[in-house]
Amino acid sequence: MPSVSNDEEAGRPDVPPHLLATGVNKRFGGVEALCDVTFGVRRGEVMALVGDNGAGKSTLMKIIAGALRADTGSFAIDAEPVQIASPHDASDLGIRIVYQDLALCENLDVSANVALGAEPVKRGWGFLPHFLRPLDDLAMEETARDAIDRLQVRTLHSVRARVGNLSGGQRQAIAIARAVGADSSVVLLDEPTAALGIAQTRQVLDVVKRLRDTDHAVVYISHNLRDVFEVSDRITVLRQGRNVAVYETAQITPDVIVAAVTRGLEEATADAA
Repeated sequence: MPSVSNDEEAGRPDVPPHLLATGVNKRFGGVEALCDVTFGVRRGEVMALVGDNGAGKSTLMKIIAGALRADTGSFAIDAEPVQIASPHDASDLGIRIVYQDLALCENLDVSANVALGAEPVKRGWGFLPHFLRPLDDLAMEETARDAIDRLQVRTLHSVRARVGNLSGGQRQAIAIARAVGADSSVVLLDEPTAALGIAQTRQVLDVVKRLRDTDHAVVYISHNLRDVFEVSDRITVLRQGRNVAVYETAQITPDVIVAAVTRGLEEATADAA
């Protein structure tokens, strides 16, 4: 029978999660978005997060990224308790999220987008406020090239290319490269292939696999089970704001995931038997 557990360390008890969220609760008025959710992801793995619309996936990711505050719950990085009350807190902890809209500036080039929000400035201008100092274009280019090389993105031929002229797959790669370039250890990907064609999806899936190879802890949200089964090591299922189970991808089938998403753990376990 496939491995099914609500224990985040199931299957590899010797490898604790790099990021662990425990007992997370969130309400929006009378709506209970998350109820006592526990979620963890290890370095060097892709953890898929799946569930129907309204299951709480995006709410959980926004809480981990600091965009929303949990009503209750605790967080830890490498077993050390941490506070995540803002995007700045998450950023300082090495947590980066890539939203569906990517938040790219189409009028800027690749290097400027990779450095967006953390642009380096030239030395020797300390007499000026930081926001008035000239940008260090060479440092931005070097950072962008390093991030793109780490992900082995071969479809981008110049970091000076204007983002508005690039394909959807290339833009996703840039958004992911920005997360890598910020010295992140956790990368959250929210439906990264939702609006892409077949070739562009392939580019993005290859980049996701490289994130695992660079020892990132990767969370991958998607409704596309074919993509989920290709890139993930484990799968966490949420249903109606609650944990259903954590599955080892290699030991499960898409039918069991569909049953867990739509009907819950007991039915999924019966299907797996």
